[in-house]
Amino acid sequence: MKLIANKRLGQHFLHERSVIRRIVELFHPKVGEIIVEIGPGLGALTYELLDCDAELHVIELDGRFACELQRSAGNRGLVVHHADALRFDYCSLCCDAQKLRLIGNLPYNISTPLLFWLLDQSRCIADMFFMMQKEVAQRLTAQPGTKDYGRLSVMIQWRCQVESMFTVGPGVFSPAPKVDSTVVRLVPYSTPPVEVQDPEYFATIVRQAFSQRRKTLRNSLGSMFDAADIEKAGIDPSVRAERVSVAQFARLSAAKSERSSPSKSA
Repeated sequence: MKLIANKRLGQHFLHERSVIRRIVELFHPKVGEIIVEIGPGLGALTYELLDCDAELHVIELDGRFACELQRSAGNRGLVVHHADALRFDYCSLCCDAQKLRLIGNLPYNISTPLLFWLLDQSRCIADMFFMMQKEVAQRLTAQPGTKDYGRLSVMIQWRCQVESMFTVGPGVFSPAPKVDSTVVRLVPYSTPPVEVQDPEYFATIVRQAFSQRRKTLRNSLGSMFDAADIEKAGIDPSVRAERVSVAQFARLSAAKSERSSPSKSA
């Protein structure tokens, strides 16, 4: 039976051999590494990775492809997980504190929520090498004051070093999408460049600020801070979230602990 893409799952299969080889060369897998491929589909990238003698796991939601990969890989050591990448416990694959290397041609419809899911497990991840929609890749590297800068930009740049590798057109996929795609490399920081004392509170501030991105911070964060609090963090309350840097959001987050800490005795 011929396996075809499921449009509902956002499947677009990479078939151009030169692009596949370029991805693997840049990824540079080594013997003994634990590699996890997300969304292998027909296995074009999977079979290239199998030749590298690393420990290879694949996460595939579509049962048709999970079964076919298991059958066709035979005894080559491929571990197939028929699972949802947005719910999978990646840290469960770590062995003796060895971190994972992630790779994949991400389905367009899950790339952003998947990145947030992986950030929560970044302690187990050495690096991530993903093909994704060009528009999403641009948001990962966007700087304050640009149209692409948003919540995803802040949260990724706080936790990871991001590098855009190369861009390809729709023709390298089947079926062809309507947009270009970009390969990016993300390396989680062992120590983030910006200190955040309460990550959950920091994430809440960033989410709230960008939930109404056309509003000023005075208005979008009005339920959390007054104008004086924002000014104490060195930020103009009249600016919009799209102009606030990662470091500035961290200073705003730190205002919580400053307000809640007990006063020193006279």
